[in-house]
Amino acid sequence: ALEIPRHIALSLSLLRGGLPGARWIDVDNYHITLRFIGDVDGRTADEIVDRLDRIDREEFQLTLTGIGSFGSKKPHSIWAGVSPSPELQALQGEIDRICMRVGLAPDPRKFTPHVTLARLKNSRLDDVVQYLSGRGNFHTMSFTVPRFVLMSSKESVGGGPYLTEEVFPLQES
Repeated sequence: ALEIPRHIALSLSLLRGGLPGARWIDVDNYHITLRFIGDVDGRTADEIVDRLDRIDREEFQLTLTGIGSFGSKKPHSIWAGVSPSPELQALQGEIDRICMRVGLAPDPRKFTPHVTLARLKNSRLDDVVQYLSGRGNFHTMSFTVPRFVLMSSKESVGGGPYLTEEVFPLQES
């Protein structure tokens, strides 16, 4: 995952509220998932860490822009989008290939970089549409991505708490 800098996370936190049925993600748990790995045994985890540690890429800039929801007829989450970034796509692609080489199944979902802001339970579509319509022009300042991390989450109903297990620095450009 990519971590969200504190000042950007605080901008995201201003989007919280005003949507019935939303369970807002804690600011400390905001991140951009690059690849969901799931439960793996210790040997597989060690192999993934070893290969991720060999990734040799430069740090890059990202900007968060726009908000939306997943689940068109029955929305299940609210997210902030990420402006297109060739560097982000390349890093994610390399991580995905590493995961498949160590035996993980391909991720069935197309990579859509985002920061989950809320999980929805029984939110009405009209409420979600109204919430989104008032916040569509959201964007942040650009920020530097100096590293990516391997996170784990404890058994819970989505949204953390997340624990950083390993840190993989990118080269200063």
